[in-house]
Amino acid sequence: MKITKPTLLLDKGKCRKNIENMVDRAKEFNCKLRPHFKTHQSHEIGEWFKECGIDSCAVSSLEMAKYFHKSGWKDITVAFPLNLLEIDTVNYLAKEITLNICVESVETVQWLNKEIRHPLKIFIKIDAGYHRTGVQAQKFEEIQSIINEIEKNELVNFVGFIQHAGHSYQAKGKEEINKIHQETSQLMIDLKDHFKKQYPELIISNGDTPSCSICSDFDHIDEMRPGNFVFYDVMQAEIGSCSYNDIAVALACPVVAKHKDRNEIILYGGAIHLSKDRIEQNGRTIYGLISKKEDERWGSPIKNCYMKKLSQEHGTMHVDDEKFDEFNIGDIVYVLPIHSCLTANLMSQYTTLEGEIINMFQYRQA
Repeated sequence: MKITKPTLLLDKGKCRKNIENMVDRAKEFNCKLRPHFKTHQSHEIGEWFKECGIDSCAVSSLEMAKYFHKSGWKDITVAFPLNLLEIDTVNYLAKEITLNICVESVETVQWLNKEIRHPLKIFIKIDAGYHRTGVQAQKFEEIQSIINEIEKNELVNFVGFIQHAGHSYQAKGKEEINKIHQETSQLMIDLKDHFKKQYPELIISNGDTPSCSICSDFDHIDEMRPGNFVFYDVMQAEIGSCSYNDIAVALACPVVAKHKDRNEIILYGGAIHLSKDRIEQNGRTIYGLISKKEDERWGSPIKNCYMKKLSQEHGTMHVDDEKFDEFNIGDIVYVLPIHSCLTANLMSQYTTLEGEIINMFQYRQA
């Protein structure tokens, strides 16, 4: 396989193993697995989930829901607050599949009740500590008012509460991930206990990769909704969600220049390929870790070798003195992404280690 420009490589073996491991965890905890497809955005990778018995998924947009509907998925959750301006797409999908959407206000439901034309399932979006969006889990009266509004229309059906503990991605290790999981779990348990007499079949849907990867207490969870686990990345490895050996994607980048005086090597591969997600480590800002080829695959990260700066097309790699001469102009190096979801979103396709091309959904072209 000849690589001439930034290329997103996919290790199918690792990816399939990650899928199988999460399927097994969901079975172990008696949870429904509804994987979030915003990470891989690929029809073909979606088929690998079907091979493991998965028949429902989550997505991050209505356009992505249309893409996976066309791929044969019949039960899809759009895990993003409803955008009222896309009601035509909502009505189209609700006619064709089991469509689950998220709301977090009476106003949204009032408008939806006027415009919906086909049966629709509704989750109420809950803030259980991430503080990005959603109704705070303790605000039972506000939540009840939204449910009351939902019940005014026979076409819409309240099915439960959905939350994403995204703050687990900033954890400093497994202990902190477990602490966040316990805190968010208790909030969701209290919420379920408050409403379960009135709605005995209500569903609690949780969806962060760190908790779903390492925690063991899921008694309160009806549905697991992780996404990043399909590839994992540097961020997940650093906080303990996975090992570096589990990372299933890497950006192959050509070396285009060297600057010995400042221990920098310039790669063809910048922010438009990797995104500017970063981690802070020992006083250093890191936009990706570097690996060299090992037996047709990338290996473990090279010590003290990392992406220190990104511009649009340029990637600036720091290399210690003893490693500097090991890299030559024209070489290909492998960058392990900080956040694989954004790196994948920026690229239009994967190239497997066997040279197969796998295309992905691109909302800009939908």
